Amino acid sequence: MTEKAQTAIQRFIELDKKKAEVKKFFDEYKAAVEAVVAEIKVGGHFQDGEGTVYQTIIPEGRFVSFDKFSIARTRREGEKRGDLSLTKARELGYEVE
Repeated sequence: MTEKAQTAIQRFIELDKKKAEVKKFFDEYKAAVEAVVAEIKVGGHFQDGEGTVYQTIIPEGRFVSFDKFSIARTRREGEKRGDLSLTKARELGYEVE
């Protein structure tokens, strides 16, 4: 077996061991999104203490599989863009940089 194949296999094994942990995170994240949507409905919005604005949306279906609900957000420091435009955040009444 080549060194490249061994490296690829080792990387897979490391990731496979983390798979359950990552799945648990995404299951918890999905439940948290659904709880927010249940409370503030689709189109609802909020801002965190760091100034990031979030809005609940129904995804456009750009992916092979997608969740029924999602939460778009403005970009964080160091990011080029977020899912929610700064213009839209301003239209929603938030102060953003």
